[in-house]
Amino acid sequence: MKAFNPKTLLALLCGLSFACSGLAAGGNYSSDVDLGPIMEMIEAGNYESAIDELHVELDYDPDNPDILSLLGFSYRKTRQFEDALTFYQWALKVEPEHRGANEYLGELYLETNQLEKAVEQLEILDNICSFGCKEYSTLKEAIDSYQSESAAASSS
Repeated sequence: MKAFNPKTLLALLCGLSFACSGLAAGGNYSSDVDLGPIMEMIEAGNYESAIDELHVELDYDPDNPDILSLLGFSYRKTRQFEDALTFYQWALKVEPEHRGANEYLGELYLETNQLEKAVEQLEILDNICSFGCKEYSTLKEAIDSYQSESAAASSS
């Protein structure tokens, strides 16, 4: 069996490290920006602070779909739905198959009582996630819950 050349092995490991670097933030975020501190703000519910920090990052990288998607998410959580929509659409213009932005946009549609559009986002995720993904499952659960609540409300 032929041994690896050390330089080849090093190049392979560096490439693997680069390819996996986006996994640390969760979702399908692939940004070179360290989103860790901003993700902590979001997880703690500090959406206004996250929005401020994300706008700073956006100034340096205006077409970063991860930053755009997280801005949409943070605006949605503060119930600023028009701003959320703007940033989700921008993220999807840059990267149409961004799983996070597609999921979050579907959730925005549910929060604004647009079930048909949410189902369209679910179909998009179904096409993107050939073997299933967390974003598809999460949006599917949200749609099922929305439909159950709507059915219960209409029968009472």
